[in-house]
Amino acid sequence: MAAIERFTGAARELGIEPKIRRFPEGTKTAADAAAAIGCELAQIVKSLVFMAGDRPVIAFTSGANRVDPAKLARVVGATSARRATPEEARDATGFAVGGTPPFGHPQPVRSYLDPAFLAFQEIWAAAGTPDSVFPLTPSELQEATGAETAEFTES
Repeated sequence: MAAIERFTGAARELGIEPKIRRFPEGTKTAADAAAAIGCELAQIVKSLVFMAGDRPVIAFTSGANRVDPAKLARVVGATSARRATPEEARDATGFAVGGTPPFGHPQPVRSYLDPAFLAFQEIWAAAGTPDSVFPLTPSELQEATGAETAEFTES
């Protein structure tokens, strides 16, 4: 099954009917996505997979922010955290880097939400491919993923 269909099926199971927008020029980076959508960079959800010890975690990070791995490790309760390799990210989520949606993964992945999103009514996340995105609210993201709000970005 194609990535976007897997994502759409998972969204519907959660009671979400995603309004997916496709951009042939791609939305692989947060800046690309914001430009294509016409929103602020801070409204873009980067679903970043990290390895905290030997466990994958997802840091839902505002497009305007960068993850501080040491802060993330403290939040997770690990001695260290590092960005997952593309293979580790795909193993954890079932999706390629650049198109990783916030949900629809083969098994639950512990996740954390950047509090910067709480300033917005609408945010945009990947819908399974590097050229697809969908809007949702920060509370919908949190409810669908079980993400814990935490400070893990660079100051």
